[in-house]
Parts: sequence; C-alpha cells; structure tokens
Amino acid sequence: MAPTVYGIKNCDTVKKARAWLDARGVVYSFHDYKTAGVDEGRLRGWVKELGWEALLNRAGTTFRKLPDADKQGLDEDKAVALMLAQPSMIKRPVLDLGDRRLVGFKEAEWAQAV
Repeated sequence: MAPTVYGIKNCDTVKKARAWLDARGVVYSFHDYKTAGVDEGRLRGWVKELGWEALLNRAGTTFRKLPDADKQGLDEDKAVALMLAQPSMIKRPVLDLGDRRLVGFKEAEWAQAV
C-alpha cells in the first residue's frame, strides 16, 4: 500500500515533504484536507495513536486568531472539534504509512519510514 500524505497543498512544509518523496521516487497519494476535509473517525484514530497535543497546530495563524475562550480548557474533544471545523489547525504533513503515522516533516524520520 502506498503511503498517503495529508496536508494542505500550499503549505511550505507539505511542499518540501512532497518534493522530498518525489526526489526519492516514492509513490504516494495526497489528501488536501483544506479542500477535501478529514473525517472524524480518521482524526480520532490519529488522536488515539499520536495524542491531540501532537496534532493540534497551536503555532499556526488559524489557532492564534481564535477567541481566548476557544483556546482555554483544551481537551481531546475540544481539540478534535476545532480541527474538524478548521482542518488548517492540524499539524502537517501527516504521513500515513498504513501501520503508523508520522506528524511533521523530519527528513531522518521519513527516510527510515519509507
């Protein structure tokens, strides 16, 4: 099974990760969750495996622009609701290898995985 890269096509980190895969001839599919969304079951599976803290992009503009009330008292359900409502709050890229997922692009980690 070919891996799937989840992210946003205009994200610089996603572009870098995809270029890295392309340069190595890795066959993969790309899912743009800004345009295609991400289903709750998949997102909850990622949260169960990786933790919501690893997936919620608190450094991004979308999260920083939230009202303070939305940022307070974060827990798994609230974080999932935020990421479903605005997928750009999901850290990217997410590399789905079938048996495990990687969040963010770290060359050494990806080189070992693919």
